[in-house]
Amino acid sequence: MRVACVQFDCQFAKPQENLATALSLMENERADLYILPELFHSGYLFVDEQELHELAEPVPDGKTVQALEDFAHKNGSGIVAGIAEKSGEHFYNSAVFVDETGFRGVYRKIHLYDREKLWFAPGEAPFEIWSFRDVNLGIMICFDWIFPESMRSLALLGADLICHPSNLVLPYCQNAMVTRCLENRVFAATANRIGRDDRDVIAIDFTGQSQITGPDGSILVRASKDQPSLLVQDLPLQQARNKQINEYNQLFTDRRPDFYHLD
Repeated sequence: MRVACVQFDCQFAKPQENLATALSLMENERADLYILPELFHSGYLFVDEQELHELAEPVPDGKTVQALEDFAHKNGSGIVAGIAEKSGEHFYNSAVFVDETGFRGVYRKIHLYDREKLWFAPGEAPFEIWSFRDVNLGIMICFDWIFPESMRSLALLGADLICHPSNLVLPYCQNAMVTRCLENRVFAATANRIGRDDRDVIAIDFTGQSQITGPDGSILVRASKDQPSLLVQDLPLQQARNKQINEYNQLFTDRRPDFYHLD
């Protein structure tokens, strides 16, 4: 499967401009599956709830998801994209999955980071996977990476590829994904953003370096820290189903959950 991570500077409160930038990058190269950054349409750094009211969209009926569905249908592709979702009285930091058939599902971020807790409700549903062209896709968002249970849960559900929309600010994730992929024997595609959100009262910089990581922990391809790019790689995703380490050890059947204290 040809997988692409879309990396660019997501401008705050400019959803039409951000959508146009993302689609322009995607149109430059054919892929089976595109992964866009976290909150790609809205920008990241909210400073009050009114901004969220104005920028969040319903799923799947909002303009952004509809535009992604149109692109997926036209190009025969799948897209995983991070958006600010409005559902009733709640707002979620979410990632949608669409393909050429339309809307497939949404994941609401479980582990909220820093000031996200001021505006978003944490996701209330467990991790899940979606079948796409004979492979299984899992989704997690940004800070989910720091909790080993996130990728392990998706791997135990049968994920071959972890789609990872991100707005990374800490300097650890890209290297940590080596271990996350190795300990679960899965592929991961981390689509990060570049640039800076400066909102007067607070400013943060994003780390770029979107990355596709293999099940042996190898960094297959990594983008720059500060340039927009479309990171593309052909991935033999079925390899993620081989959990055999050697003749005597199998990654999942060797687990001893009776001895793990996880609560």
